[in-house]
Amino acid sequence: MADAQDRDDFGFTELLPLGADNTPYRLITTEGVSTFETPEGTFLKVEPEAIRRLAAEAMRDIAHFLRPAHLQQLRNILDDPEASPNDRFVATDLLKNAAISAGGVLPMCQDTGTAIVKAKKGQFVFTGGGDERAIAHGIQDTYLTSNLRYSQMAPITMYEERNTGTNLPGEIKISAVDGDAYKFLFIAKGGGSANKSYLFQETKALLNEATLLPWVFDKMQSLGTSACPPYHLAVVIGGTSAEFAVETAKLASTKYLDSLPTTGDVTGHGFRDLDLEAKLLELAQTTGIGAQFGGKYFCHDVRVVRLPRHGASCPVAMAVSCSADRQALGKITSDGVFLEELERDPARFLPHPTTEDLDDTDVVHIDLNRPMVEILAELSNYPVRTRVMLTGPMVVARDIAHAKIKERLDAGEPMPQYLRDHCVYYAGPAKTPEGYASGSFGPTTAGRMDAYVQQFQAAGGSMVMLAKGNRSQQVTDSCKEHGGFYLGSIGGPAARLALDNIRKVDVLEYPELGMEAVWKIEVEDFPAFIIVDDKGNDFFHQVRLEAAERVTSVDLKR
Repeated sequence: MADAQDRDDFGFTELLPLGADNTPYRLITTEGVSTFETPEGTFLKVEPEAIRRLAAEAMRDIAHFLRPAHLQQLRNILDDPEASPNDRFVATDLLKNAAISAGGVLPMCQDTGTAIVKAKKGQFVFTGGGDERAIAHGIQDTYLTSNLRYSQMAPITMYEERNTGTNLPGEIKISAVDGDAYKFLFIAKGGGSANKSYLFQETKALLNEATLLPWVFDKMQSLGTSACPPYHLAVVIGGTSAEFAVETAKLASTKYLDSLPTTGDVTGHGFRDLDLEAKLLELAQTTGIGAQFGGKYFCHDVRVVRLPRHGASCPVAMAVSCSADRQALGKITSDGVFLEELERDPARFLPHPTTEDLDDTDVVHIDLNRPMVEILAELSNYPVRTRVMLTGPMVVARDIAHAKIKERLDAGEPMPQYLRDHCVYYAGPAKTPEGYASGSFGPTTAGRMDAYVQQFQAAGGSMVMLAKGNRSQQVTDSCKEHGGFYLGSIGGPAARLALDNIRKVDVLEYPELGMEAVWKIEVEDFPAFIIVDDKGNDFFHQVRLEAAERVTSVDLKR
């Protein structure tokens, strides 16, 4: 029998064959890059310092700047007559946040992310080794010298963790490819959007439109808002392995795979399904969730990638890139070190203010400088969806602080008075720049604290909670039983909140926890929405019921 390699019908294909790169780049440096001749051809020599500098510049840029196309999509919301007032409010806030972040001091999001680098190294590129170390060194350079947050927890034992204090390790993957260039994708992935990556192990039965569309619509609604929409949503159907499906979804959400073919063939390469992308985007617009608090713009766009699969396996993966749409391409060639050109002037996407923009008659101003019983009584006058502006003191506490307070309650100690007296904001700040009252200080995902709410409210604490995203039924039930409220903060504009709304920040307890400490802050006109009230109403539950009745041109064949 002839060897398989000798067959004339050998049909190799890349799994993800990309087209031409039309990215606009800016030159970083020509230092550390040269060429040399060998009997095998001309080689590109890249010094470690060139790789280090590119990584450092990339991580700094994506903490502060966004792609023009993303900013244009936000502006499109403002120009769309079908956008809801909440859609426009969130889009405006995100554009203002981008303009502040572009000053290079406050990062756009307080969760400055896990550093993820995907690299493709051509066979004519010579570095001498140590590439991952050079990339990691560049990542550390930026996190140590910028107002970013260290989020990486090192496992000391199975149950004990310690912050690394550098935001390392990053996730670095380098592939060997053809060519004489070194190409990179740099991503800063926050916990909120990373937590919305999903894998579903399905079967061939899913591969028909009548089954697939309602299935994806249901999963889409379950994403909620804790990852800060409007989203760039990616759906990957198929995959040679489960992990490849999930990785492909993450890459698709960054637009890295936009130049894939749009049809498949018998060789088995992946492709984009543009028709299905359009249908899923229309469905996303009918969820009613909108840009966090009701409306049309749950997603900016949808990417759908179809992959080959083993006949007995059909993985399906979903991933999002959030309002902090942080990624940039880089490359090193014989001409120098280059980084994708991001938008330096986001303010140009903001419209000029009008009298209508300045009218806040539909906003309820809540004075937090009062006893908690008075604050609860005032909130009780308004339905879910109501926009509020908060002024006064708040307590800030998140995962580790909640766990420590639970330990005290379990030991028979009373609820700390600060959680009885004040609204609790689930958040963790980035570093505070010199001369500023606060570093970037946006909300974290509320759902991680759901398990504490019943016990805390029964003990008189956490009666008004502020964070981003949807909550579980147990939180709604607890608020109804104990008279509490959950207020949703806009996810994404951490820089704007720090500059415009937070006036003072002090450590209240557990200073050794760093950004996980309990803080006391003073806020002014801090924007939020009533999401869960004291009567058992939940905004997200309501919009899901409304979406089920909404008419769409896409036939879900329910």
